[in-house]
Amino acid sequence: MSDLNNDQRQDEIRRGQAFINQVYQKMSRIAQEFASGEINRTQFHRLYNRYQRQIMTVAQMIAESDPTGWQEALASAETESTVHLKQRLAAKAVGISIYNNRTGMPIETIGDFSIDPELIVPMLSSYREAAAEIFHAGVRSTEMENGQWLCFMAGAYTTLIVLFSVEPAGNQIAMLDHLHRDFEIANAEFLEYGYTSPDQLAYPFYSFINQSNIPTDDGDYE
Repeated sequence: MSDLNNDQRQDEIRRGQAFINQVYQKMSRIAQEFASGEINRTQFHRLYNRYQRQIMTVAQMIAESDPTGWQEALASAETESTVHLKQRLAAKAVGISIYNNRTGMPIETIGDFSIDPELIVPMLSSYREAAAEIFHAGVRSTEMENGQWLCFMAGAYTTLIVLFSVEPAGNQIAMLDHLHRDFEIANAEFLEYGYTSPDQLAYPFYSFINQSNIPTDDGDYE
């Protein structure tokens, strides 16, 4: 505003620069969250780009003769909070299918696992071949044509296949791997002797389907 004196203008510039420094810290935190498996790549890219836009907006405003408008510019540019954005872009487990390693047949399906078996069978066969060559081959993930992701993880008796809405974060994969191990421990007597009637087994996976994602609290202008 034209009636601002120099001290007021400098104060607004300092506020803007302090905000920029805070956003840089958030960018570093997002990088750490991705590295530790807390968020997926889509969340990382969208959030990181969001923070870059915020820095560019504020830097441009404080470089102009009237630096007071940066807060208003941010408020009008950002229509969704970081919390909501992160939750919206988080992967959700849509469906789970458990296959018997011995017979190659599905034991049980939980949720909406609407994948054509003709597509699953060759993918499962390929995964098992890789797992046989590499002990504890771990999780194999692949993106589907519709943007959903399939994740395969092998156990002693079964192979768990999980359909995600988008690419899952590392922590989600780690939790599923743990749930799969617990599934085999809980049902070891049935699985070891090949008795795999679905209504006799215990399933640790129910709460994972369509679970809520961990919220964060990043403050204003997220």
